[in-house]
Amino acid sequence: MTSDRRLEILRAIVDEYVETQVPVGSKAIADKRALGISPATIRNEMAVLEEEGLITQPHTSAGRIPTDLGYRLFVDKLATVKPLSTAERRAIETFLEGAHDLDDVVKRSAKLLADITKQVAVVKYPKIGDSHGREMMAISGTANLARSGEDLGPTLSPILEALEEQVVLLRLLSDAHPTVHVTIGSEQLDTNLQTTSLVTVGYGADPSLGSLGVLGPTRMDYAGSISAVSAVARYVGRYIVESAK
Repeated sequence: MTSDRRLEILRAIVDEYVETQVPVGSKAIADKRALGISPATIRNEMAVLEEEGLITQPHTSAGRIPTDLGYRLFVDKLATVKPLSTAERRAIETFLEGAHDLDDVVKRSAKLLADITKQVAVVKYPKIGDSHGREMMAISGTANLARSGEDLGPTLSPILEALEEQVVLLRLLSDAHPTVHVTIGSEQLDTNLQTTSLVTVGYGADPSLGSLGVLGPTRMDYAGSISAVSAVARYVGRYIVESAK
């Protein structure tokens, strides 16, 4: 079982790697984190984290990066969700308040999520008045994946091809929960998406009514993405409830 100290070191590795995209060494952690332990002790703890499959060394004599399992433990142990800044909250309110119908709200929501998270944003919503229960989809931010080319490497093209298939997008959002759910790397059922992570949540009084989320490389800002997805979902859900009155 990973100790609290090793969890702090894992958190430091994730935070630093997400920010810099550079494998993280013990000296960087000692310099930037007030853990009260030496680089040598950090190296010893990193060796244990590596044995547990939570971090890996991509190159000889390089620092360490998180594995999918490491990201999973990081997300599961995430004590606090990064709060949106005042500017981000104001942007959500002003950007979405200008919408005049559900289609407009959804399209604006997808664009806003993509802009805030710098990931691909997808929103699934019901076609109002459709007796067949068909679902509509809005997607924004696919260009953000191209900017993550170094993370995704040769898997970028298959990811973009998968996102062009609406059935893939619908399946990604089909199991959305009333609370935020994170699917990381190898947990993705679609093999073309296993270098990505997905953050989703259902919205509205009935979470099965609609759902939204963001998809990006596993090296994503999970805390920030969870916060943005939650905030936008609350607004879209509130809009639908108020429109039904």
